[in-house]
Amino acid sequence: MKPQFQAVNPTMATKQIKSMFDEFKSFAFKGSVVDMAVGVVIGAAFGKIVDSLVKNILMPAIGLLTPGEQGYVDWKIMVGSKSIPYGLFLGEVVNFLIVAFALYLFMVKFIGLVLAKKKAEQAEAAPPAETEDQKLLKEIRDLLATQKR
Repeated sequence: MKPQFQAVNPTMATKQIKSMFDEFKSFAFKGSVVDMAVGVVIGAAFGKIVDSLVKNILMPAIGLLTPGEQGYVDWKIMVGSKSIPYGLFLGEVVNFLIVAFALYLFMVKFIGLVLAKKKAEQAEAAPPAETEDQKLLKEIRDLLATQKR
């Protein structure tokens, strides 16, 4: 049995491709997607800075306080003829804690502060809802105003 192929209309295929490209363009150039991409790039750069801080400043400073030629790099547990380098793991834990603390400060505290200010400004801008008493008093005022005419 021979496979049967359906003829493809070139203008229809071009329209579908153009439509898909337009959808992608509208998605990719939305403000939130571009902002997210910038955030990812900045986050990667920040991670490299923190990694350098931990590996080149903090852990060597800790290594000065501990015995050994290379400080924490030499911290190993020997099991038979195998070594488990837990010093390097501790360096990565310190790296993680610094990144986690920085993210906490930015995401939770800073953005929470900004959102709280924005919410307070919106609360000040919005007039309070009328109570039932206020509605009745307005009706009485309007009735009295019409009777005086």
